[in-house]
Amino acid sequence: MRFTEKAHADGVKGAPPHTAGLRDRIAHFTWPWFAATMSTGSLAVVLANTPNRFPGLQTIGKLFFILDLVLFTLFNLLMTTRFILVPQKLIASLHHPVEGLFYGTYWVSIALILNCTQAYGVPATGPWLVKALEVCFWMYCGTVFIVSVAQYYFFFHTERLKVTDAVPAWIFPIYPLLVVGTMAGTMIPSQPALQGWYMWVGAVCLQGLAWIVSLMMYALYMQRLMTSALPAPPTRPGMYVSVGPAGYTAAGLISLATQAPSVVPGSNWTRGALPNGVLVQGIGIVSGFFIILFAFWFFCITTIAVLFGLRRMTFTLNWWAFIFPNAGLCLAAIQMGRALDSSGINGFCSGLTLLLVVMWLLTAGFCVRALWRGDIMWPGKDEDRTMKGIRWGRRGTLPEGEAEKGD
Repeated sequence: MRFTEKAHADGVKGAPPHTAGLRDRIAHFTWPWFAATMSTGSLAVVLANTPNRFPGLQTIGKLFFILDLVLFTLFNLLMTTRFILVPQKLIASLHHPVEGLFYGTYWVSIALILNCTQAYGVPATGPWLVKALEVCFWMYCGTVFIVSVAQYYFFFHTERLKVTDAVPAWIFPIYPLLVVGTMAGTMIPSQPALQGWYMWVGAVCLQGLAWIVSLMMYALYMQRLMTSALPAPPTRPGMYVSVGPAGYTAAGLISLATQAPSVVPGSNWTRGALPNGVLVQGIGIVSGFFIILFAFWFFCITTIAVLFGLRRMTFTLNWWAFIFPNAGLCLAAIQMGRALDSSGINGFCSGLTLLLVVMWLLTAGFCVRALWRGDIMWPGKDEDRTMKGIRWGRRGTLPEGEAEKGD
């Protein structure tokens, strides 16, 4: 029985069905699922960089990287199948006021895969992979710049979002550019001098763009927190998304600054005895220090909000925000510990890495449980439930104005 028939058989308009077939469930596989690959990839990156290492840690990181590749491939197949089943959802999902915001998670997942490829693949392969990653880096930067422009334009043109509903997810269209700095900082040491310099300049420019746009979205989010209620308890883990922009920007700035002495060429930037690279290194590291506590401040506020709403929380895909934004804070702290050569900060980073692993295991467990119980990827329960007039298979189009939670 199709879920439309089941809902009508129950006599309740808009009620989700009691049963749904595989085809029905795949039709509700939404972009927020890629938050799982973001979290898995970011954890693999953290494991590759965390201090106080021990034998086997690199292997654990590789296992998370391989799992990330498997999940990313599987999710691509499921998303492709969804759009084959319901072609109208392809365009609708990109500017939908809820699901469309999470399209950026797809591209961030790709950036983290490239980052992991550098960390785990380059040491075990030849120079061909270094060149391949250089090409992929520029292809990624060009693509996500176009995506960020196009998606924000579509939101400006087709949607009317309320400031009182502002959430950190409004940053997601620019999020793929926020991880460019950390990705470049990982790749530059293995690149030839000239290519590394070009990559450094590109990363600084794109990181700056992403950070400025994020600051504007931060202002809207703060206005919402000051004038309206907190998000509903099930979605409060999504508040951790606000940690990511500052965390990844701080990590990117410090990482790029560390590379500056070896990649910044001599020029007319300075005319004194101080080398250009050393000057840029100092400015970049201080800039990272200037931002990092901003991320920790949002981390503290979100943690308090989550704890106060803990008893009313049910699983949503927002729970994956427990990992990937906080991984940015952890990477920033790792870079800070390296820059200061601080054993105390390094110990804190190792503890935070362990906490991220525990949160990944818990979130993955709850995600599988929710999937099995039909709490997610189920008609009427996912981010696409408010899509209107979406055609379903051969059954025709839903009544105009009827949300998909009633299909």
